[in-house]
Amino acid sequence: MEVHVPIAQNPLSVEVTLPRQDVALLKVEGYLDVDTATEFQHHLANQLHHGRRHFLLDLSQVPFMDSSGMNIILRVYQEARDLPGSVHIISPAPAVLRVLDLTGVSITVPVSQSVDEALARVDAHPEGPQVPDA
Repeated sequence: MEVHVPIAQNPLSVEVTLPRQDVALLKVEGYLDVDTATEFQHHLANQLHHGRRHFLLDLSQVPFMDSSGMNIILRVYQEARDLPGSVHIISPAPAVLRVLDLTGVSITVPVSQSVDEALARVDAHPEGPQVPDA
């Protein structure tokens, strides 16, 4: 009897580099959905655990993202803001940018076109984005 083990249809690849001591750049490749969101969350949690306060999420190679991916991004945004720190999305693919715009996530989480632009935003507000008092 032959047994077939299903392989993830759209595996996720996350490459983490540190442009600065407190800044993690995560280059994400693949679908960011219910099947892969937990893996993505583990990478982010690991960087939080190691003292990173600023997160640059390169989503240029993510052709699709569902609400699971958005929830992870919003969760790390809240955690980083409490440090204080920040989250920046870099060069999202057109379909992902559309979802971010339609849901309003792109209003909350800054979207940059390059790593340099995102790092300049970190430099401008090292304590994270200014949040209006309630």
